[in-house]
Amino acid sequence: MRLILLFAVFVILGLAFESAGARIISVRALIPNLIIILAVDLGLRHHGVLPAILAFTMGYATDAIAGSHPGLNAFMMTMVFLISYEISTRLMVANAGVGATVVFFGVIATTLGTIAIANGFPSLWSTGPLFPALLLQAFITALIAPFIFSILAATKRLTGLTEVSSRERTVRDR
Repeated sequence: MRLILLFAVFVILGLAFESAGARIISVRALIPNLIIILAVDLGLRHHGVLPAILAFTMGYATDAIAGSHPGLNAFMMTMVFLISYEISTRLMVANAGVGATVVFFGVIATTLGTIAIANGFPSLWSTGPLFPALLLQAFITALIAPFIFSILAATKRLTGLTEVSSRERTVRDR
């Protein structure tokens, strides 16, 4: 229950920041995608059905606020969660550097996947002018990801949640 409440608060704050940022900053690429950071943190540090449902719900909340195709962001956030989860099961330690790298590629994959699904796969060939802005947003999001991860870890400690994944805990206890 604490995990649900914690991520609900962070999702509300993230969506509020992204919505307000879009009104203040005219260049959308300068606004980081905070929901992807949260989905990556869920995938790297929390395993099970509940985190997967949380990732889907975070994407669906994004759809409710800004999605033109209902369910598309929910699908993408679930995919980011599953990829993060899979990476965390293959690595011995999922630190902030790994998380930032996954966030960087997650922003790129989510944007390109959204374009491909919403407009058709042939539309990807005409996204050349989009790439500089996409890379800038991915870089900015990856740059702030370690700070968000540390805030999440501190908040998890304050609420009594585990701050490391179950895999890291079993490796550390050996």
